Amino acid sequence: MKILVVNAGSSSLKYQLFDMDGEKVLAKGICEKIGIQGSQVKYKANGIEKVFEGNLNDHTEALNKVFECLTNPEYGVIKSFDDIDAVGHRVLHGGETFKASALVTPEVLEEIEKLIPLGPLHMPANVSGIKACQKIFGSKPQVAVFDTAFHANMPAEAFLYGLPYEAYTDWKVRRYGFHGTSHKYVSGECAKIMGKDIKDLRIITCHLGNGSSLSAVKGGISIDTSMGLTPIAGVMMGTRCGDIDPSIFETIAEKTGWGVKEIVNYLNKKSGIFGINGVSSDMRDNEAEIKKGNKRAELAINMLAYQIKKFIGAYTAAMGGVDAIVFTGGIGENDACVREKVMTGLEYLGIDFNFDYNRTMLRGTVELISNSNSKVKVYRIPTDEELVIARDTMALSK
Repeated sequence: MKILVVNAGSSSLKYQLFDMDGEKVLAKGICEKIGIQGSQVKYKANGIEKVFEGNLNDHTEALNKVFECLTNPEYGVIKSFDDIDAVGHRVLHGGETFKASALVTPEVLEEIEKLIPLGPLHMPANVSGIKACQKIFGSKPQVAVFDTAFHANMPAEAFLYGLPYEAYTDWKVRRYGFHGTSHKYVSGECAKIMGKDIKDLRIITCHLGNGSSLSAVKGGISIDTSMGLTPIAGVMMGTRCGDIDPSIFETIAEKTGWGVKEIVNYLNKKSGIFGINGVSSDMRDNEAEIKKGNKRAELAINMLAYQIKKFIGAYTAAMGGVDAIVFTGGIGENDACVREKVMTGLEYLGIDFNFDYNRTMLRGTVELISNSNSKVKVYRIPTDEELVIARDTMALSK
């Protein structure tokens, strides 16, 4: 069974084509600057990489260009559209409507469109990707896989805010969480590696990248997560501030005269690592600045590690202990310095972290980075959100 996975952004579209017999990636790439001058389609298959330039007015045109690549006689991997059996879509927000992935029907699409206010930056693009595939594929099965679904079974004491209850019942203001496909994938892989039933494990998953979140996974269920109503909450990130005192809104407004949109932009795009070091949101740049003696860059990484450590302690308490901690995402997988700073001082949890191996292990591999006698296992597991989407799509479209 061949499944196309689509992740549509406002001006981009990432794609991967899977052969689910062996879960192999046949081709992948990205369409960039959709609806903007200077559009590009990047394509990679069988060791061949291609870049095509030319304006793409919308997601339908982008997908048509992708299919030209996939079916090209020289470097394509399928003969025609008929070789694709189903399409899986990453959708940002399922609200309280979708607690699991869903086969797209007219009714389901209508409900997804109702959730656009919960994710106004991403949801319109997700819907555009689904509609573009409907134009091209007609009645072939399509599946929506929601970033929030893995967290949908959190208990009320974890997802509610201390606001009047009507804020939840009338406006749906609550903690939803994100990166659900990643937390689901790495917690499941962790259980496999440990050779245990995930129902018997307490796992803390740390998805750390330009956007970062942690999740407390108890018995295979996310019982708490650091992001909230929106992805701005939790630990500080590349440009997002993370958790702050809400009264800071009023202080900023008084000092600047800004309205809500300007303040939200300030917290979302001007803060975090970038806001502290004043140079870049990229952790690689931050570490380069540390080597130059930039004290603010050193402060940024210390703040991030401290906040991650606090969530690990909180989630250990919430689950009544922890059996494994997993690092994933661009920073979690590749930044030895962040992992080291997070793990330093956590010996009291029963963690015997292998600091030397943490600094020398190869990139891109699954690794145990705690010593064999460690009561709590610590892993580096590269995430594969697209594979989760492909698996759910296959299960629902058969």
